[in-house]
Amino acid sequence: VVGGTAVGLRKSLVVAQVSLSLLLLIGAGLFIQSLRNLKELNPGFHTENLLTFAMDPTLNGYKPERSLQFYRELTDRMNALPGVKSAALAVVQILDGNEWDQTVTVEGYTTKQGEYVDPHMQFISPRFFDTMGIPVLLGRDFTIQDDKGTPKVAIVNEKFARRYFGGANAIGRHVGNGGNPGTKTDIEIVGVVKDTKYESMRDVIPYELYLPYRQVEFVVGMTAYLRTEADSENMFSLLRRTVREVDSNVPVFRMRTLEQQVDKSLMSERLLATLSAIFGCLATLLAAVGLYGVMAYMVARRTREIGIRMALGASGGSVVWLVMREVLLLAVVGLAIGLPSAWALTRLVETQLFGIKPADPLTMTMAAIGIAFVATLAGYFPARRATGIDPMRALRWE
Repeated sequence: VVGGTAVGLRKSLVVAQVSLSLLLLIGAGLFIQSLRNLKELNPGFHTENLLTFAMDPTLNGYKPERSLQFYRELTDRMNALPGVKSAALAVVQILDGNEWDQTVTVEGYTTKQGEYVDPHMQFISPRFFDTMGIPVLLGRDFTIQDDKGTPKVAIVNEKFARRYFGGANAIGRHVGNGGNPGTKTDIEIVGVVKDTKYESMRDVIPYELYLPYRQVEFVVGMTAYLRTEADSENMFSLLRRTVREVDSNVPVFRMRTLEQQVDKSLMSERLLATLSAIFGCLATLLAAVGLYGVMAYMVARRTREIGIRMALGASGGSVVWLVMREVLLLAVVGLAIGLPSAWALTRLVETQLFGIKPADPLTMTMAAIGIAFVATLAGYFPARRATGIDPMRALRWE
């Protein structure tokens, strides 16, 4: 009775391990596929041969006029560098988790009760869209003539244009800074560009309003973007030298390629996928070890029975099946418990997934097949060993 209780307890533990392993493997599969979906997502611009770095002369106490002069000279020099197709500046670094919202008034659009028009803002230099590979769908890009003292202009993304102008042409319409009644709409929309990601690959595409950085009332740190003809990383030392030649007192930081920036924006998703995969594999390994131990123990306890069967003419295949039947039963029970549990519990992580449902049938099927394969492999070796039992020695087994 004590031996039977011990065997029953061991079997129960193995079933629990199989169920837990299945749950962890399904979670790992979901997180890995979610990460893959995010990596394959088109951010709206071309990341290859595109690099970026940040700088902020205002931290060194530079006045706005000196900072603006630095930015203009640096932009001109970067565009003249060999191997550089195009260079531009932007205030908000894309895919870095930051955002700049601002309430605006849209000409001809009446807000509903409690509604605010607060698009994501971006303040850029000319050639930004060319550098990033963002198509200008209507109108024009900013030029060096869009400066202080000239008519204020803006560019919107297509999502903004659809939302606030419907099917009408957005070119020539106006917006204004601020949301109070009577706000002056003195900024003319001169272009519409394709939608892009802003804060991260995961976040939805926002309503976005672009302004020329030289027409705004403030001067802050900026991020440079450069499109190169070849491998971007080979340009890093040249860019550092170029910045020093313009002004050696302005340091550069966060220098990386856009592909590295995309990877950085997916850091938490990658960590989650990696940890879940590690825990899933470890749990599966422990389940396999537990199943092997239980079956080895059962074979040892049934040595006399197996020997009698073989002495009476039982084939090796029937002996293997005798053991594997127990293995498969434990695996099936574990899967039967694990699958409904996974179906229920994966909904708790739905917000962490992207482009895949928690109850993804392919992921669950592959995880179940993987667990079944590992369980079969773990039980096969004790089963195979049982066929090597000498019937005469088994009959004398105590």
